[in-house]
Amino acid sequence: MAKKPVIKIGKYTISEDSPCFVIVEIGHNHQGEIEIAKKMIDAVAGAGAQAVKFQKRSNKALYTKEMYNMRYDHENSFGKTYGEHREYLEFSEKQYRILKKYAEKKGLIFFATAFDMQSVDFLERIGVPAYKLASALVTDTPLIEYIAKKGKPIFMSTGTSTLEEIDRAYDIIKKYKVPLCILQCTAVYPMFDYTEADLCVIKNYKRRYPDAIIGYSGHESGIVLPVVAYILGARVVEKHFTLNRAMKGSDHHYSLEPQGLTKLMRDLDRVYKSLGSELKRVYLSEFEAKKKMGKSIVAKKNIKKGTVITPELLAFKSPGTGLPPYLAERLLGKVALSDIAEDTILELKHLSKTAAKGFKIKKPIDWGSYK
Repeated sequence: MAKKPVIKIGKYTISEDSPCFVIVEIGHNHQGEIEIAKKMIDAVAGAGAQAVKFQKRSNKALYTKEMYNMRYDHENSFGKTYGEHREYLEFSEKQYRILKKYAEKKGLIFFATAFDMQSVDFLERIGVPAYKLASALVTDTPLIEYIAKKGKPIFMSTGTSTLEEIDRAYDIIKKYKVPLCILQCTAVYPMFDYTEADLCVIKNYKRRYPDAIIGYSGHESGIVLPVVAYILGARVVEKHFTLNRAMKGSDHHYSLEPQGLTKLMRDLDRVYKSLGSELKRVYLSEFEAKKKMGKSIVAKKNIKKGTVITPELLAFKSPGTGLPPYLAERLLGKVALSDIAEDTILELKHLSKTAAKGFKIKKPIDWGSYK
């Protein structure tokens, strides 16, 4: 029997039986401003999430000169070229250290997506406890191996990826015995077409990668899909976050605002608690409802002492504090030990222990004919 997967990160243990581990993707929604990033961390901690994630790029090493210098002058741009735009949104090593310390004081796990090997080195100096591998990097096997060698948990999104490509990345990561979370993802920003979410892939992943934690990374608006993903077996959820969807930037309009994140955390907690086990229980808290709405066997009319109990003498009425209707046939043929008033809830003490001698009744009984 395969050993159940476990990822330990900070004070959290992620397993098949754990609550949902929520990674809040801040990305570059901080707009290059460290004070905005701090406010976002405050809101994430207030909502009760477990982790905040940023994105780290070494832009000149990552992009070709042509892409780095291409025109990028539009409403969501922070520079006239794509390189200027990306550089504006990058934090320095000092700023990263400040944000990591700030997040950890708030009780949050702090880590990042590394888009290149130089960024891995940067994040190693910072001391992140885990790495995120973006969907578009699943085919970057040199980077995957470079990260896996660090021995830290990897959260791998799988948008744009075929099973063959995911298998290849998986084999590299598992070669180094690194804890792995594979996230079902559709890399559309935002995802408007819900038929492209393919949440049932989560079940496929659970069978295909039994030694990995399975999760969901969503780029849709709203909070329902992470809840469904958890029910299907995802134990990690990643969602983009912003302070205000009207802020400048391409990711804000499909990101969760603080209230939305709070509601998501609330609902995921309710799902975790409400799923329970396959054991059917009856709770003490249910008894009042059973008493009020359930039924008891009652005397349909006045019954004199010595009367043999027959179907036409019985009725079924609320409250359900007495003998339940399914015991009615066991009362037939017994003798009333005293006078019983109409509507009395019958108890065994009202009747003889055995049926009257020679009593017989045709079975099954059609109780509807005695209504």
